[in-house]
Amino acid sequence: MSYEERDDYGMYRNKHGKGPGPELMGANTLIGDHVHNLQNEHLGVIKEFMVDMRTGSIAYAVMSASRFLGIGEKLFAVPWQALTLDTKNKRFTMDVSKDRIDAAPGFDTDHWPNMADQGWMDAVHAHYGTTRAA
Repeated sequence: MSYEERDDYGMYRNKHGKGPGPELMGANTLIGDHVHNLQNEHLGVIKEFMVDMRTGSIAYAVMSASRFLGIGEKLFAVPWQALTLDTKNKRFTMDVSKDRIDAAPGFDTDHWPNMADQGWMDAVHAHYGTTRAA
């Protein structure tokens, strides 16, 4: 299901080309989007967005990657700067290998990290080759 199909408020159905997307998108319509790398390998699915309440910007997208037919789901905090919206294929892309995702610092639903911890943030950004917004 793509963001157009999750559009409960008609923001992407405007027939005159004057809707909000793709520059501004509804967060709820993006949850569930798939994430692929530049080699077209499936990396995961967007599950949530983490908003920095001090700045009002998205800090991370929480992405899941399932293991063994959905058993043992691993969650990843992916820096927002690492993702690009692919409007043609209705998904996100990342310039990262599947092996790099497999080695990424992850967590499960019972053990969320302290995402406000400076050391944790630095490690996540270092892993994806991004820099934290000031």
